[in-house]
Amino acid sequence: MNILDEAISKGQSTLSEYQSKKFLASYGIPITKEQLVNTKEEAVRAAKEIGFPVVLKGCSPEITHKTELDLIELDLRDDKAVADSYERIISHEGASIEGVLVQEMVKGERELVIGLTRDPQFGPCVMYGLGGIFTEILNDVSFRIAPLEKRDALEMIREIKGHKIIDAFRGKPPVDIDVLCQALLALGNIGLEFDQVKEIDINPLIIDGDRPVAVDALVVLNV
Repeated sequence: MNILDEAISKGQSTLSEYQSKKFLASYGIPITKEQLVNTKEEAVRAAKEIGFPVVLKGCSPEITHKTELDLIELDLRDDKAVADSYERIISHEGASIEGVLVQEMVKGERELVIGLTRDPQFGPCVMYGLGGIFTEILNDVSFRIAPLEKRDALEMIREIKGHKIIDAFRGKPPVDIDVLCQALLALGNIGLEFDQVKEIDINPLIIDGDRPVAVDALVVLNV
């Protein structure tokens, strides 16, 4: 049974962040190094394996807005910080937490958003735009109907107002366009292959050096 069928059989309307990224990674979309843990000791061990600094996040299919719920601890640099953060997250009373995600701390000044939505008329459509906390304010996005070819992805990337964000920027190298295009094509393929997927939101997709990395992701299911 795949991740989607298993989640639907449990009555989930969304995949957890961990499930979402695991599913997306199986289609070649780059994700953060991360481990899902259930004890303080596992969290410390995972942090050491991943390498400091790390991020801790409360993880559950019911949690779709971790920042608003104060379920994220950033830039943790030693065992004690990880252990203390783990205890704080699991003692949170405002959310049902199934585990804690220990994740590499990805730093980058450039943030994108990519995703998938199902239009009632056109079916699965792929979205690309400027990401991060200003996504909804700037609304600088482009769409294409799936399936996509590489030329479609290239057009999407170049037609937003902030298209220069992928070029060499403040001493940073240009973004690896091939990896970015492949991620957009993968989203289109997922939309065509899985009717169970209603929506995908990857935000932010942070540019780490020249590499796009999905730092957060949400897959919404048709149930």
